[in-house]
Amino acid sequence: ARPVTNANFLVDLGAGHPERPAAGFHEVVFPPFAAGGACSAPLMLRRGVTGSRDLIEWWDQARAGTPAEPRTVTVALLADDRITVVRTWHFGRVRPVALSYSPLNALQGTVLMETIELTFETVDIR
Repeated sequence: ARPVTNANFLVDLGAGHPERPAAGFHEVVFPPFAAGGACSAPLMLRRGVTGSRDLIEWWDQARAGTPAEPRTVTVALLADDRITVVRTWHFGRVRPVALSYSPLNALQGTVLMETIELTFETVDIR
């Protein structure tokens, strides 16, 4: 068995639609998972900015003190065939804690990135 690359994955933000363009994250940064208790570091998801406002609205609800129900966020690592699921991380009781953007720079003209940082209470790795 050959190791799987880290380039093929899907993210479901709790809506059950990981194939939608708004779920098209280019990077998932996992925190270290401690064996003996809750994790204090956030799960970070990064994507290019599009017209989607789903992350802004989710973060804004939390910021305003009227957060929506906690979500289950799922990250599925796919094999090179982009069909076979190799590993799945299910994060339970997820809430946004920070939203950030890469710098605006007229000299570089690269894709503007948005990052959402999420806290979670549970993780199940399968």
